[in-house]
Amino acid sequence: MKKKTLFLFFLACCTLFFETASLGTENTTPNASSVFVPESRYEFAPVLDGTEITHDFIVQNRGTAPLTIEKVRTG
Repeated sequence: MKKKTLFLFFLACCTLFFETASLGTENTTPNASSVFVPESRYEFAPVLDGTEITHDFIVQNRGTAPLTIEKVRTG
């Protein structure tokens, strides 16, 4: 019975130690860009050949560093 009580006390102390050791650490990346595109695909309605059509896509940077778009491709 005494060994079981000692083991439970040790387990509680270890749990408390690891919980308090992780305080203050944050899971953030400083100075990182984060792209957000609410609409990543758009399907155009059928049009006559040679007709010029356009669509504007919204691209947001939700990070803290500048966002550089290096390559864009069509589907």
